[in-house]
Amino acid sequence: MTSQTTLAKPGQEPGEPDRPDSSGGLQAGLKNRHLSMIAIGGVIGAGLFVGSSAGIAAAGPAILISYAMVGLMVVLVMRMLGEMAAARPSSGSFSAYADQALGRWAGFSIGWLYWFFWVVVLAVEATAGAAILENWIPGVPQWAWALIVMVVLTATNLVSVGSYGEFEFWFAGIKVVAIAAFVVVGFLAVFGLLPGSDNPGSGLAHLTDNGGFFPEGPGAILTGVLMVVFSFMGSEIVTLAAGESSDPQRAVSKATNSVIWRIAVFYLGSIFVVLTLLPWNDPSIQEKGSYVAALDSIGIPQAGNVMDFIVLTAVLSCLNSGLYTASRMAFSLGERGDAPKSFAKVNRRGVPQAAILSSVVFGFVAVFFNYQWPDTVFQFLLNSSGAVALFVWLVICFTQLRMRGIILRETPGKLVVRMWLFPYLTWATIAAISFILVYMLTDDTAREQVVLSLLVAALVVGISLVREMRDRKAVEK
Repeated sequence: MTSQTTLAKPGQEPGEPDRPDSSGGLQAGLKNRHLSMIAIGGVIGAGLFVGSSAGIAAAGPAILISYAMVGLMVVLVMRMLGEMAAARPSSGSFSAYADQALGRWAGFSIGWLYWFFWVVVLAVEATAGAAILENWIPGVPQWAWALIVMVVLTATNLVSVGSYGEFEFWFAGIKVVAIAAFVVVGFLAVFGLLPGSDNPGSGLAHLTDNGGFFPEGPGAILTGVLMVVFSFMGSEIVTLAAGESSDPQRAVSKATNSVIWRIAVFYLGSIFVVLTLLPWNDPSIQEKGSYVAALDSIGIPQAGNVMDFIVLTAVLSCLNSGLYTASRMAFSLGERGDAPKSFAKVNRRGVPQAAILSSVVFGFVAVFFNYQWPDTVFQFLLNSSGAVALFVWLVICFTQLRMRGIILRETPGKLVVRMWLFPYLTWATIAAISFILVYMLTDDTAREQVVLSLLVAALVVGISLVREMRDRKAVEK
């Protein structure tokens, strides 16, 4: 796949096999339109549609500040990741960069934790999608729908990276069009400009007329942060996918530069519409979900079914991307010698078949756990992967601190995307993420997630350090 080199890479021991940065035998089968939609759709997870009502109940209108704070953090993390990915496109993205900048233990640990996160997400999304499909066609049991969905999307990923890109283009396209339409129609209804709307169009009054903008107190903003932070996971997928495009540098630069408006429109814009159409404590927001309640207030017929369809596309999009992401991370780990060598092999279509199948097998097992032991085994899997998103962002920050110097030293001409106010904003982002993790330890609902995630992370880091010591001894002999 790649030739051996005589000089060790940063974070690589002398005498070790070369650990490549490129996409290896993967093929550049993703078109620009695929990558553009992956970048846009990556920030819109099913969690935005399903979980926003809980955040509104916890913080009221102040949840907008929670979304803005987390959105700013994601923008900064994506800028750091974009800097590295534009200079060194890789199927392993931040895991490969951590390997080079922080050491092999870091690349191994964050790569496997990220893989673990996404295969658990596969089970969550497959179950969510199956519940919607069973509601539409009750004759087919929920477990069968989950199986069908997983099999179809596995087949899609196995055919070619282009078929993954095409499916994701349409899935993400539906999400984007739906939210954009919701924001436009909602704004018209808010200001009484939508013909035939059932909503009285009270302007911005609902932001302050039920206990003020901070009805639960300013401290509820942090509670809201904990509830919304995980709905942003997925923004980084485009940097993994860029390695399989014909012009990765352009794709990453474009995605990084557009992340600000994407978060502003899709997250802040849509939540703002909900909070201005209805009082934050309207019972229908919790009973029906925030978006369905908002559509009902306008008078959109069959609002529940419309939103079910949109949520289903979001779920399928997340499943499709989750399987792709997990398999490419497994491929990169195999390429660097941190996973079975079979994971780094591609078939004649340039698809890492073993990496895809191993990821989906674990996903199937997790789906089984979800049906068999939802409150014990599966809950453990959920909690132990719950804080991985924050670990990934933290590692990206520390990696970028080191990678800037490496890139300037080795390939300065490729530093086309630069982190703003380096290194001050990088350190500020590290402080913000660390604060959230510490604050989660004080929150009764989030403490278990952090503790279990830290234990799993410690286990993986321990395994990586033991392997590193073993490899070093082998080299010395």
